[in-house]
Amino acid sequence: MKRNDAFTQDQLELLADKARQGKISRRKFTQLGAALLGTTALATHGVPALADDGQLVFVNWGGDAMDAYDAAYGKPFEEATGVRVRQDGSGPTEGSIQAQFESGSPTWDIVDADAFSAETLGKKGMIEPIDYSVVDRAKMRDGFGWEYSASSYFFSYIIVYDATKFGDNPPTSMADFFDVEAFPGKRAMYKWGTGMWEALLLGDGVAAADLYPLDIERAHAKLEGFKEHVISFWGNGAESQTVMLDGEASMGLAWSTRARLMDQDTDGEVSFTWQDGLLSPGAMAVVKGNPGGTENAMKFIASAQDPARQLVMFDMLSQGPANPATDDLIPEDQRKYNPVAPDNFAKQIAIDVAWYEENYGAALDEYLAIISA
Repeated sequence: MKRNDAFTQDQLELLADKARQGKISRRKFTQLGAALLGTTALATHGVPALADDGQLVFVNWGGDAMDAYDAAYGKPFEEATGVRVRQDGSGPTEGSIQAQFESGSPTWDIVDADAFSAETLGKKGMIEPIDYSVVDRAKMRDGFGWEYSASSYFFSYIIVYDATKFGDNPPTSMADFFDVEAFPGKRAMYKWGTGMWEALLLGDGVAAADLYPLDIERAHAKLEGFKEHVISFWGNGAESQTVMLDGEASMGLAWSTRARLMDQDTDGEVSFTWQDGLLSPGAMAVVKGNPGGTENAMKFIASAQDPARQLVMFDMLSQGPANPATDDLIPEDQRKYNPVAPDNFAKQIAIDVAWYEENYGAALDEYLAIISA
């Protein structure tokens, strides 16, 4: 595509977005599009598509995910079905999904959402139920398919540590993470609570089998007594890497996706353990009344269950595959980075989606009040 063609394409996309949002009429879009391309060219151009033209908008968290989702899922789906999938990196928070629905004319189709958020919104009538006659439960791990969302990948909150400081005595449990006498140095923890409550309770002696329902009062009491040792409550993955690579923290609770990068970039000087990790599912959900139609959205989710496509996401973003059949496609020397490889899975605890659905908001308010005090 020539540069001018690309610019014209972009102009059409902007017009189409306005049409989808109801800011200009479909007739006006056609008139303005014809002015840009000419009537015949517009009729045969194929893109951009308006809502009822059947294209899909997949909303993820931006950054490298844009290219990865397009390569793994978007382009193959378009090649197989002719339905274009546009990537949107706006970040599908629970609030933004709700705002899309409440606008009365959502512009999003499929969202990369927390399963507990999708379930909460689904029960409010804002998310379509997953059509399991199209989406295959057998291509998901047991217990990770819900009424309003289907698991699409996994990541974990795990202990990363400075191996140069601990030598032959690395941390081997969450209790070690909170033991600053045996394992001296500052710590890094996640800003938004998920996985941290479980870590605090494990560090306070609660058995893994007894974690749920979470004793938030006990977890926050542990946090109050420990936070003086935390040098960073990181809010994004890059921050968690920086604080470890700069040597500011000797140990951190970080996403497994970032742990892989730290381990590889330092030749193991910043290492990690799966033991007592908190396993978290990512999920796909469909906004109620989505412009591209529920049928195509469900077909897209089903297409993303393909093992080879999930392997692309592992290679590009270190996402643990939702489909167990992908595990065997991962090269032997890379399986140590897969959070759901059987040996790694067995050492971890899956977060309880049902608990988060009911309790996340209130617990987070208390958690943020403590770390910001």
